[in-house]
Amino acid sequence: MEQITIALPSPAAGTTRSLSYLRFGQQGQGPKAYIQASLHADELPGMLVAHHLRTALTQLEQQGQMLGEVVLVPAANPVGLAQTLLGTSQGRFDLRTGQNFNRMFHNLSQDVWQRVQGQLGQDGQANQQLIRAAIRASLADGQRDLAAADELSAQRLALMRLAADADVVLDLHCDCESLLHLYAGTPLWDRVAPLAGLIGAHVALLETESGDDPFDEACSRIWWDIAALAGEQFPIPLACVAVTIELRGFIDVDHATAAKDAAAILDYLRLQGVVAGELSQPVPAACEPTPLAGCMPVAAPAAGLVVYLRELGSTVRAGEPIIDLIDPVSGSVQQLLAPVDGYYFARENRRYVGPGTRLSKVAGKVALRSGPLLSA
Repeated sequence: MEQITIALPSPAAGTTRSLSYLRFGQQGQGPKAYIQASLHADELPGMLVAHHLRTALTQLEQQGQMLGEVVLVPAANPVGLAQTLLGTSQGRFDLRTGQNFNRMFHNLSQDVWQRVQGQLGQDGQANQQLIRAAIRASLADGQRDLAAADELSAQRLALMRLAADADVVLDLHCDCESLLHLYAGTPLWDRVAPLAGLIGAHVALLETESGDDPFDEACSRIWWDIAALAGEQFPIPLACVAVTIELRGFIDVDHATAAKDAAAILDYLRLQGVVAGELSQPVPAACEPTPLAGCMPVAAPAAGLVVYLRELGSTVRAGEPIIDLIDPVSGSVQQLLAPVDGYYFARENRRYVGPGTRLSKVAGKVALRSGPLLSA
């Protein structure tokens, strides 16, 4: 194991932060997997999974079981990790700019296309190597360093440089209260399905462009974007399987659960040829995927006390009451209804909210939304 530290630009005189990552296996040898935890710095289940992965990968490396390279970032957002307000972690948005830490990553598709379009041929493997080299060159361009003068921009660039040329990218997050679920690109489902089965995902939300350039999509969309630009003329493989894994809710931080999740991730790396050895379990069937545009939020129309009427994991029907929103002063009760037929898998963990708060998510089978599809 090699531990490397990247210094970030100072946000103020006398203050610096750094981003640390671990490398297992030999750089540039075999398939590459990139795994990061807590890009939203207050989402901690992934941090514990990374802790268990560190131990397991160290043992596998000592046993000569590394067939490729694994880059593990146990705390992917030192900027957000340092943010607290009155004792409460503020790890989702940068307090200086208001930007979501998992948005505005580099959309490399057009730049990479300009670099490779005159060199593509009929050999898909050669095209893959050419595109990977162009991804690295694009991110190494000195203009990007000049544009990344502040620590948030530099952090985004550092993470992209570590991940964008990987065969597998796993971004570990969690929701407020939820069942385990995934986000991935629609074209990747056949390769993501074994991961969904191994890790026990209840919902898999698929889209080709969710809006605002989240990390996983910034890594994987290059390949289907270039495939579309190349058309039928040149074979372009979907060479990066990037997935956001939502590891249940904020408080689901315990060793038994994290160890099980880590074992499932290692099994997936075995399937992808990154790690040697037998699977710890047969690959279960995956859940049926649904479109991200069919995931319908339920928002609070007013401030009030929240009482949930259905448990997570319920199949609900459109128009069915799922929440009582109570005004404690007037005593009025508004019943909030399921927006579509679907699977009720996530909800807000606060029980008193302001107007506009997204309280619940129902995964429906029909794409109904357009524009930016992710919550703030």
